Amino acid sequence: MPLALLALAIGAFGIGTTEFVIMGLLPEVAGDYGVSIPTAGYLVTGYALGVMFGAPLMTVLGTKVSRKRMLMLLMALFIVGNLLSALAPAFAVMLIGRIVASLAHGAFFGIGSVVAADLAAPDKKAGAIAMMFTGLTVANVVGVPLGTLIGQSVGWRVTFGIVAALGAIGLTGIARLVPDMPKPEGVRLRHELAAFKNVQVLLAMAMTVLGFGGVFAAITYIAPMMTHTAGFADGSVTWLLVLFGLGMVGGNLVGGKFADRALMPMLYVSLGALAVVLALFTLTAHDKLLSAVTIALIGALGFATVPPLQKRVLDQAHGAPTLASAVNIGAFNLGNALSAWLGGLVIAAGLGYTAPNWVGAVLAAGALVLAVLSAALERRAGAPGSVVTGSVPTEQRPAVHH
Repeated sequence: MPLALLALAIGAFGIGTTEFVIMGLLPEVAGDYGVSIPTAGYLVTGYALGVMFGAPLMTVLGTKVSRKRMLMLLMALFIVGNLLSALAPAFAVMLIGRIVASLAHGAFFGIGSVVAADLAAPDKKAGAIAMMFTGLTVANVVGVPLGTLIGQSVGWRVTFGIVAALGAIGLTGIARLVPDMPKPEGVRLRHELAAFKNVQVLLAMAMTVLGFGGVFAAITYIAPMMTHTAGFADGSVTWLLVLFGLGMVGGNLVGGKFADRALMPMLYVSLGALAVVLALFTLTAHDKLLSAVTIALIGALGFATVPPLQKRVLDQAHGAPTLASAVNIGAFNLGNALSAWLGGLVIAAGLGYTAPNWVGAVLAAGALVLAVLSAALERRAGAPGSVVTGSVPTEQRPAVHH
């Protein structure tokens, strides 16, 4: 794998850390600014919305510059946003900093996916995408727990300062290691938008929303579920989330490897198993050991879907994949927001802290149904072998620039 993927992974590590570390630091931030925890929660919501809307916006703005330069500009925006958060004198300023940082998120992963795929051989494209996303998964194992510990011990502002420094390392790596890869000749914004007329692109994005939504339906409420149902102490939740992150790392790498061999079968297996494991979590959540194993499995199966879904969008968007790739990153965040809302509804309805697991199982099953439908439509249209192998006809592959 090219060394340039390491630079992309470092950027992804910083982005993943800043996205999730805030959840563990909400009490400290709320205390410093004198706001309630629900108000401080806007720092999470604002970031997610910024990713959703920023992904297409920043990608469209970047159509006039090379992909390498756009990645560097996005990392610079990320650094500015985190520095603003670290130095913010008032809560409103910190919220602005979070939103500024979030604008880089979707477009970075979207454009980065295209660059990673272009850097790799045709039969290793999903693996290259997975390598970049490894930075995001490792952030949940290392970056988030360490950032939370530093924030609670030394101060949350130090955490965001360190994240900004990570962004600077990522920016330097991209500048030095990523080759200059201009956008394919003749590709205009209208070509990028045309990808959304393709039902296969829309189905892949819907699979992203439902599949990853299934994961976050359960994980969003993991703290009350584990402390009230499984009987864990409050301090154990951090290590349970580390288990979830370890599962994510493994699932991401396995998903990338097998998606290059058999993309659609990989989706069938991972989505089907995810639906089953989420349903079983309503039972295993009552036992400490079983719940810990289940959490790791949810992370593994959930993230095993990420490289194949991202590559599916790249394949189906043909010669203009950049915008579709970025919007698919927004779809992950839409799935997170939707599932967290639905999970909250069933808890509020008095169905218990394990009820979100059923919501997740239904969402994952829905994604599996869409995957089967997508393959059936492709067979009916007489498309070449991407249903079985995940390969793309030569004339449909994005142009490669070295």
